[in-house]
Amino acid sequence: MSRTNLSTVPNSVRWLTLAGTIIMQFALGSVYTWSLFNGQLAQKLDAPVSQVAFSFGLLSLGLAVSSSVAGKLQERFGVRNVAIGAGLLMALGLYLTAQANSLMMLWLSAGVLVGLADGAGYLMTLSNCVKWFPERKGVISACAIGAYGLGSLGFKFICSGLLAHFSLENTFIIWGGLAMALIIPAALMMKDAPKQEVSQAKDAPAVRDFSLAQSVRMPQYWMLTLMFLTACMSGLYVIGVAKDIGEGMVHLSAQTAASAVTIIAIANLSGRLVLGVLSDKIARIRVITLAQIVSIVGMSILLFTRMNETTFFISVACIAFSFGGTITVYPSLVSDFFGLNNLTKNYGLIYLGFGIGSVLGSLIASLFGGFTVTFSLIMTLLVISLIMSIIIRMPHKAQDMQPALQRG
Repeated sequence: MSRTNLSTVPNSVRWLTLAGTIIMQFALGSVYTWSLFNGQLAQKLDAPVSQVAFSFGLLSLGLAVSSSVAGKLQERFGVRNVAIGAGLLMALGLYLTAQANSLMMLWLSAGVLVGLADGAGYLMTLSNCVKWFPERKGVISACAIGAYGLGSLGFKFICSGLLAHFSLENTFIIWGGLAMALIIPAALMMKDAPKQEVSQAKDAPAVRDFSLAQSVRMPQYWMLTLMFLTACMSGLYVIGVAKDIGEGMVHLSAQTAASAVTIIAIANLSGRLVLGVLSDKIARIRVITLAQIVSIVGMSILLFTRMNETTFFISVACIAFSFGGTITVYPSLVSDFFGLNNLTKNYGLIYLGFGIGSVLGSLIASLFGGFTVTFSLIMTLLVISLIMSIIIRMPHKAQDMQPALQRG
């Protein structure tokens, strides 16, 4: 095992960092309550719900783009300062959302600003926390990303309560203030993880420690990228239109179909916790294989059966469980393949698949019409990803790459 200088740091520092990360992830996860606001925003702006809902697609894209550059920001300013900046930007974005009087202003405030804020804090604090606990990466990822999922569930009740007692505009302002009040103290609890020191002892096991430039030259990197994109596309698309699937394909009442939101939140959180903990007990790539099989089961129900209320809830639960588990296990999986030191950068580029996946499903559905074509494409990608997860192998250790890179 590689040696680190973690032992020179008081144990309280990393536990405080974990606590701060969990609090911050809970606050950042609040953005997944967005569907609660689509109807009222559509009325306020006199715009179709589909155009209002596009702001969440932009938010997801901004989240992914911001996550991909978070490593650079952390190197320059440190995890604490970037996290504080993310809290301030999120509060500003939600304040401007409250003032939005046009679709363009809504897309810029709720989409771009809130998305950039969420992404700047999400991946950077998660990766930093995982580096503090190299011996239990799966459990730590489950705790942090589980908190993100729990935030979406907790803020569903918070924001629903606010909407019941305050105007739409005041709800956004209070939400932003609450998020900032959680994020800034949480940021002050965090500290940058020390750099991993790779042991060069002859009897030490091979240690992988690849830079981003080295990683992108390997086929494994792009195989992992496609698998992640597929998981995000299937999860985000189905989660985003679950209520519409229930009403349009299963002919459920609006109230019954809306129950899918709660089912999805529970399944998503369960996937994060169950698969995250499991990933410390068996090979993480096998956990991804399991997640893909569960997702294929859910997608098969949507594609090939005449659904009723029970099978509908089972199908969306399978897909949400798989999606939640995949995004929990992936940071640790990427560190297994390419090392911990450059995790934020290596995972950051792969994480762009989250943003692309968030808009790709909706784009295909709008271009080709309806759910069936989109489900068929997702099913095809899931099968390809399943094959990839079975055949993929770990890359050679970084030291072995140097002569090849020099020759290149």
